[in-house]
Amino acid sequence: MEIPPEVRAAPLEVRGTTYSGDDFDSAALRGAPLVINVWYASCPPCRVEAPALKAVHADYGPPGVEFVGVNTRDKAGPAAAFEETFGITYPSIPDPDGAVIASMDGSVSPNAVPTTLILDAEGRVAARITNAADQSTLESLLDAVLEEGA
Repeated sequence: MEIPPEVRAAPLEVRGTTYSGDDFDSAALRGAPLVINVWYASCPPCRVEAPALKAVHADYGPPGVEFVGVNTRDKAGPAAAFEETFGITYPSIPDPDGAVIASMDGSVSPNAVPTTLILDAEGRVAARITNAADQSTLESLLDAVLEEGA
């Protein structure tokens, strides 16, 4: 679902510590679109969408578009195994207690996994995909957000 710029809500503030121990703060990435993918390792649609996310990250990734995952269930071992299996190289934040999702002001339902958000350069939700994201949809939504800043 694409959200027109004139009706987008206030910027999201997504913060956490990645599996690798690095601090993540979405506000520090303002100026570039951000893709946030909510997932967990044993989620069947998460496994379906992983190749699309990998491909889009390779084509659009930093410095043009930033990416982060939010893992709702897994400890570091299963999360790392998933990322290795599917070649995911962007960071993920563990969120077993739901605090990160709660900070997204209702943009993600805790039971709707996977969900992918695309934030515009100001940090506002520009698009939401509930269930497995496919590559062409991700590319189309990102192209639209990137054109806004052109």
